[in-house]
Amino acid sequence: MEIKPEIAERIIKLEEKFKNSGQDMGSYLDGLLYDRYLSYWDYIEVDTLLSLQKTNTHFPDEMIFITYHQITELYFKLIIHEQKQIIESATLTASFFTEKLNRINRYFRILIDSFDVMIKGMEREQFLKFRMALLPASGFQSAQFRMIELYSTPLENLVSAEIRNDFSEKTSIDELYENIYWKKGGIDLETGEKTLTLKQFEKRYTPRFLRIANAVYENTIYHRYLKMHEDDRHDKDLVKAMRNLDVNVNINWLLMHMGAAYRYLSKDKETVKATGGTNWKKFLPPSFQRISFFPDLWSKEEKENWGKQWVNHTFNTENKK
Repeated sequence: MEIKPEIAERIIKLEEKFKNSGQDMGSYLDGLLYDRYLSYWDYIEVDTLLSLQKTNTHFPDEMIFITYHQITELYFKLIIHEQKQIIESATLTASFFTEKLNRINRYFRILIDSFDVMIKGMEREQFLKFRMALLPASGFQSAQFRMIELYSTPLENLVSAEIRNDFSEKTSIDELYENIYWKKGGIDLETGEKTLTLKQFEKRYTPRFLRIANAVYENTIYHRYLKMHEDDRHDKDLVKAMRNLDVNVNINWLLMHMGAAYRYLSKDKETVKATGGTNWKKFLPPSFQRISFFPDLWSKEEKENWGKQWVNHTFNTENKK
């Protein structure tokens, strides 16, 4: 059988590749002969993926609840994947930076837009019943979301707003972590003690969080931006992408959670505690926490009005890009 020139050329290149790496091309060709064709379901591992939605109750809407949260965690994984590329880039350019941030913003827009699944997609009566079988688990315990925060900005920007001025970049990582804002969400308002939800979360993830905080010390996404050449720091597309990210994560995402909380946990002027005891009315409002990943990109007035509107028209328009 005659071998076409283009095939022969590829064989020569393959032989050179394997020779340079000390490998035997013949063995790899045997592997191609014996290997079976890859199917979509095997590559995606569909059967395994669809086996992970294991509900704890017989209420049908719990399937919606667990599936949506698993989808969210997969998007968080993609976001961290993009963040690490920014942080680890040896030659960071404004265009590369902007492209990665736009991808992250796209993922967050999908999550924000899809949150109607949580707000409108379940019966309140079912939710209030099946949630009792999930205690003390809580979305508060999403470690990947906390990692997104750690990769985005230095710890001093994640300290509770009312005491943030008492800390700086010179404060030790351990002390900053102990005063990180989200820990307040796991405090029982009646006793002032940590909830079991927070205790479990700290025990499981504190070592990992501290490793990440130390690994990205002075090398978070915000640091990478601040260390760029002045011309790059003033790149309009880059600044726009960073501001959009700040709003998507620290305003719009939280506000969507507030919408769900009010839908399911507030009725007739009574407030039901969130799963795991999280005091959501003190924890979720962005105007209370006033967390900003990139504070230098906002004016004093913008900071003072942080999160006081549902979804600012300007931000909403920018995010449609």
